[in-house]
Amino acid sequence: MLRSRNTFSSWRRALAQRAVHAGWAWAQRMGSVTAEHPGRFRFGAMGTGTRLAFPLGTVFGEPWIHVGSHCIIGERVTLTAGLMPDLDLGPDPILCIGDGVVLGRGSHVIADTTVTIGSDCYFGPYVYVTSTNHSYDDPHQPIGKQWPRMEPVEIGPGCWIGTGAVILPGARVGRNVVVAAGAVVRGTVPDHAVVAGAPARVVRRWTPDAGWQPPLRTPAPVPIPDGVTPEQLLALSELDEEAAARLAELDEEAAARLAELDADS
Repeated sequence: MLRSRNTFSSWRRALAQRAVHAGWAWAQRMGSVTAEHPGRFRFGAMGTGTRLAFPLGTVFGEPWIHVGSHCIIGERVTLTAGLMPDLDLGPDPILCIGDGVVLGRGSHVIADTTVTIGSDCYFGPYVYVTSTNHSYDDPHQPIGKQWPRMEPVEIGPGCWIGTGAVILPGARVGRNVVVAAGAVVRGTVPDHAVVAGAPARVVRRWTPDAGWQPPLRTPAPVPIPDGVTPEQLLALSELDEEAAARLAELDEEAAARLAELDADS
């Protein structure tokens, strides 16, 4: 019988693969940036429990970047203050990120002038926030050579910014706003609104008198009852796994029984 040419290489490949994965996991742990282990970065402020995942995106102007506590900054997230590195931007912070903010993988926050992100905001992957845009006033000059325009950006607390959304200079996004995936936001967005499209427009809004208009099409999620501990939630998840495993066993037994019946017939 012919033996496979890869008989002896398969176990080497498996060992090499495990070594690569283990090495990468180690690099991710060692390369992440925290207040306790900032590496070469000197942020103006960074709260406890905050972590910038490795590999990082472009980061510069960090003395003018303030990041709150318990934030999660995903892999390859760009955080910049100022037009370029090594500028003196004055005494005040330029980019301020509140507590409990999550910035999804590959997102960019470009703060050439003031950008403020409120606490408990969640960004999906590849969100782009910028306080600068190109100008095109002079029709005879290439747009890239014309001096850009800058306007502050403010995103209120509790917002959810969907994947691929773009927040343009001068945007004022209110509290607890949903920005749909791929939306391009400019101007002012009121509190408790849902915006979508390019340019983004309000497609749903909540007010104390009328509630959500148009009405929500899905029922509200059932909140976790008061007094439930994390240990109890963990135990419930383990029960769910056991139930799923048992259902899989029953499915296999049923399939085997059906096969026996087919064979008998």
